[in-house]
Amino acid sequence: MAELSSADHSVSPPRVTIPRSYNAANDLVERNLRAGRGDRFAFIDDRGSYTYAELARRVNRFASSLAGLGLRVEDRVMVCMLDTIDWPVAFLGAIKAGVVPVAVNTLLKSQDYDYMLRDSRARVLFVSQALLPSFDGLAAKVPTLERTIVSAAPGVPGDVAQGGAVGDFDALLAGGSDHFDPADTVADEPCFWLYSSGSTGAPKGTVHVHSSLIQTAELFARPVIGIRETDIVFSAAKLFFAYGLGNGLTFPMSVGATAVLMAERPTPEAVFLRLTGEAPEALARFHARPTVHYGVPTLFASMLASPAFPSREQLGLRVATSAGEALPARVGTTFTERTGVEILDGIGSTEMLHVFLSNRAGQVRYGTTGMPVPGYALRLLGDDGQEVDVGEVGDLYISGPSAAAMYWNQREKTRQTFQGEWTRSGDKYARDADGFYTYAGRSDDMLKVSGQYVSPFEVESAVASHPAVLEAAVVGAADDDRLIKPKAYVVLKEPGQASPALAEELRSYVKDRLAPFKYPRWIEFVDELPKTATGKIQRFRLRD
Repeated sequence: MAELSSADHSVSPPRVTIPRSYNAANDLVERNLRAGRGDRFAFIDDRGSYTYAELARRVNRFASSLAGLGLRVEDRVMVCMLDTIDWPVAFLGAIKAGVVPVAVNTLLKSQDYDYMLRDSRARVLFVSQALLPSFDGLAAKVPTLERTIVSAAPGVPGDVAQGGAVGDFDALLAGGSDHFDPADTVADEPCFWLYSSGSTGAPKGTVHVHSSLIQTAELFARPVIGIRETDIVFSAAKLFFAYGLGNGLTFPMSVGATAVLMAERPTPEAVFLRLTGEAPEALARFHARPTVHYGVPTLFASMLASPAFPSREQLGLRVATSAGEALPARVGTTFTERTGVEILDGIGSTEMLHVFLSNRAGQVRYGTTGMPVPGYALRLLGDDGQEVDVGEVGDLYISGPSAAAMYWNQREKTRQTFQGEWTRSGDKYARDADGFYTYAGRSDDMLKVSGQYVSPFEVESAVASHPAVLEAAVVGAADDDRLIKPKAYVVLKEPGQASPALAEELRSYVKDRLAPFKYPRWIEFVDELPKTATGKIQRFRLRD
């Protein structure tokens, strides 16, 4: 029988104990039932609210139904679903049955799903009805895909047409059992996959083990965010992201808190409705508002630029977090001035599953990514493989218990990234004398200008601090002598202001703030920047 984990938070880092016989889904669900939290709300989505007891029942019904689909322990299934109650039910139900869910981005194209289905050899696809057109024809093309189960959520239950190898999610649950014993899994075996966001090219199937989820909650969510049972959390980052998975599932379930799920795209207007408690309907009925908000830099900037930004009195937040890319200092400072709430900017990765470097409440230094999360060790290495001095830029490596086991079917990339106990992040950072880390860009984004390294993020931050600029991205471009110089792509708050005069003003503005060789020689005004769905700028597309 799978046992539950425990953690001693009287010491730092917390002492986390995970037994060998262990099932991650069983731990996250069962701990709340044993603590008497069965009647507390676990999730609120666009269709309703669901207690921990109801969640447990649905997870068991899902898990017990998988055998009827011909699935066995260690088989893989793909989950491409919008953020509704059906997502955690499918994810946790599969894990409890020992089946490995492969959670994928809902914003991709048909060719991406074709690649991932073939790469993972997923036997069953669980997909939201609204996303089904992206999978049109794939069942006939991908030989390992045997069945497709469609979730109507957030639509009307039971409105999915059935037939052939296509089934209905609600009907699957209806045929299951309320009781299910967890599969005989161990802490170190594969539990689930996430595909990397592909900010530098093709995505990689990142394999995480059962012990990874609870480690992120015990090391980051409880000590740094201070998450507690009474919290209502809302994550703009979706559940299929490593960041969103922790925010909206692992963290609240680790303490019995409530997560608000949103199926639609996280526009500022949609986010405002959740933060003020006006939506979804079930949240509005309780006259409750989120106390914890997880966002990304792009969203925070867009929220602040919106005339609909809520007043302090309309919000119930006590803390906000940001990840995905470094948060510009101006955005963090402005958000705090307007809300009275700090943004704890941090960095995580698909490979490490969640945040390992973060600012702390009461110690926020905007413009930095804070200090290492206790339980994780960091080091910065130079080109010679030795640790760099204070103030110097180096490649960031992380050691911690939530690191992935490998990239599926990519041995060389696995060996490049997972180097013994250390994981190479692909990010460059500098550490100051106080121990705070400042982002310098991706390792493959660094520019060498006039013989000196230039961080694109440093230049971007300078450009973005101009009052007319919403956001910016900087890449290297060759001048007439074929020498590399910075080029800035700029999105303005008011696109109609774009002009040669403003471009010259921006160049002068950056020159006044940075070393002369760092200013962008060219400025191109654009309507938007190419990004991953997590909000990371895809600079490689700007270089093409």
